[in-house]
Amino acid sequence: MEEFIYMYVHMNTMAKTIMISNDVYERLKNIKEREDKSFSEVVIECLDSHKKTGKDLMKCFGILKDDKEYDKIMKDTRKRWAEWTKKYA
Repeated sequence: MEEFIYMYVHMNTMAKTIMISNDVYERLKNIKEREDKSFSEVVIECLDSHKKTGKDLMKCFGILKDDKEYDKIMKDTRKRWAEWTKKYA
């Protein structure tokens, strides 16, 4: 005769009710349906996306590429750097 041992694990997960505007609800619902996720997963991803990472910095790369004022400043900076290194090098 086989003997079985059963172990029950009870996890205490509590749901919380929060109030959000209809607009926010619709936006979360659209993401939820599009990505086939739960509301909790969508909210966690939104919160995690605001952590300080290099992602936001990557959006800035190249934005000054065709900026004339930036080009002028960089030209002047290179000139002054060259003068400074000649004096003290």
